[in-house]
Amino acid sequence: MNTLITSTTSKWLNKVPEITLAFWVIKIMSTTVGETGADFLAVNAGWGQGMTRVVMGALLAMALFTQLRTRRYTPWIYWLTVVLVSVVGTQITDLLTDGLGVSLYVSTSVFAVALAAIFAVWYWLERTLSIHDIVTRSRELFYWSAILCTFALGTAAGDLATEALGLGFTWGAVSFGILIAASYAAWRMGGNAVLTFWIGYILTRPFGAALGDLLTQAKTYGGLGMGAMWTSALFLTVIVMLVALAQFGMDNRKNVQATK
Repeated sequence: MNTLITSTTSKWLNKVPEITLAFWVIKIMSTTVGETGADFLAVNAGWGQGMTRVVMGALLAMALFTQLRTRRYTPWIYWLTVVLVSVVGTQITDLLTDGLGVSLYVSTSVFAVALAAIFAVWYWLERTLSIHDIVTRSRELFYWSAILCTFALGTAAGDLATEALGLGFTWGAVSFGILIAASYAAWRMGGNAVLTFWIGYILTRPFGAALGDLLTQAKTYGGLGMGAMWTSALFLTVIVMLVALAQFGMDNRKNVQATK
């Protein structure tokens, strides 16, 4: 999925990473951390849902502000924003489901329609949905709006599949994993790169949510009993290591270019 169109008409450099294996690994782990991290802060840390929403919302606003002010892709800023979007996306769905009693069928449908509307307006105005062409402020705003909506949609869809439809955590993770593999296969066989990317991106969220529940929930509920704290710590450690490698590689390339 790394053959998307690239613009050369803007003074901005592209604000998102290349689509590599590391990208998908960090993305999936970020989605899992969004599920487990939100649960840990709200329940295990004793913050409660309200405090968690306020603190995570404020941190996301600061991270997104920093991301929007940069002129190029900066790994630690970008992925910090993604992790916080993941947590906030989970909180939005939890608020609707647990706080307001909105059916998962309704919330999943509403988020799907909202995401389709974002894509429609984005394409209508910009004539591209390629993430390799995020080189203007308007495209970046569309991009992050779509990202937040995919996380909220993925959380609702994941809960719908594993809970309301009764798939359970294991079969939910397996089912969404198969769909992700199918989107990758479709791209390898010549499918549209932009379309297959976004399908895969959307599906990683319910996959990560189901995986997070599988790892954290007690064995009596069909999970592996690792707990939210240890799962979040493990996945965050891997994310930090991969992002640090990406940041080091980028800084090293800058230094090499500066000496030429």
